[in-house]
Amino acid sequence: MKRTITTFLICSGFFLFSCSSQETSAPTKVRLLAYDSFVVSEGIFDDFTAQTGYEVEVVTGGDAGELLAKASVTAGNPEADVMWGIDNTLLTRAIDADIFASYKSDQLDAIDQELLNLIPDAKVTPVDTGDVCLNIDRVWFDENAVNPPTRLADLVKPEYSGLTVIPSAVTSSTGLAFLLASIAEFGDGWQDWWRQLLANEALIVDGWTRAYTVEFSGSSGAGNYPIVVSYGTSPPAEVLFADPPVDTPRTAVVADGCFRQVEFAGVLRGANNEDGAQALIDYLISAKFQADIPLNMFVYPVNNDVVLPKVFTDFAVKPERPLVISHSEIDTNRETWLGQWLALVG
Repeated sequence: MKRTITTFLICSGFFLFSCSSQETSAPTKVRLLAYDSFVVSEGIFDDFTAQTGYEVEVVTGGDAGELLAKASVTAGNPEADVMWGIDNTLLTRAIDADIFASYKSDQLDAIDQELLNLIPDAKVTPVDTGDVCLNIDRVWFDENAVNPPTRLADLVKPEYSGLTVIPSAVTSSTGLAFLLASIAEFGDGWQDWWRQLLANEALIVDGWTRAYTVEFSGSSGAGNYPIVVSYGTSPPAEVLFADPPVDTPRTAVVADGCFRQVEFAGVLRGANNEDGAQALIDYLISAKFQADIPLNMFVYPVNNDVVLPKVFTDFAVKPERPLVISHSEIDTNRETWLGQWLALVG
């Protein structure tokens, strides 16, 4: 009580301006930096604001690879408080760039230990998983009487010439995951496979958004490429957003050759609102927020208490044996692999 009275008297006298300035300068927002395809339901952060007093401002800017490049330049003086979307293909690069501050949430009980083991020094927190897989436009293959591919090796066959669109491994985390899938699948022969793939007129574009929503024929129906590198969870989106409504998706997943992707969120080092950032990390892995993920971003939540929607269980594909490469091997070889890939694609 004495401390309260003393503080009141000081603020009521000569130091009134100083005290009120400190109060008004306290952060009232948490800025969340995410990739362009970060989508959540309207009002999803209302509970967070009610609980903490902080409003959430979402700032988007490119694919995950572009976000990492920007965050590396501003490390220690970031433009946001939390970053969403760094995945296991980019994690060690982000840690080497020292863009994250360590924070271990006390809300991790519902997350598989296998995912938590991926993270050194509690630098980030897993928020979703997905599998990068080939998607095909079933309608195109039916109408053209062509059997669709069933594995990665098929893409270099003459009947699939000029049919495949792929996000860049340099600017897209989806594209990098696909490159890693080819390395896991073909070993030392991966570069020969890519030479054949490029000779078979595969198209490389800057990111997943252009690949899937512009060039792929199975999503908007306007593109010219009936094979695209996307996700095992893309078909449910085609059902949910179809106009007119459909009972089954136009697209299908090639389950052989998928690469498991884990995405993370982390508190950015030097965040203006570190307390709010830590609270937001807790909220991002809560059942409330995680339940919003499947039908907005079409990936799997990491919170095991979340019940998946029926359209997800009906049409999403989660391979039992996805292709994987350890993050330590990725860390050791990523730059070499990317340099070799760039030399191939020009």
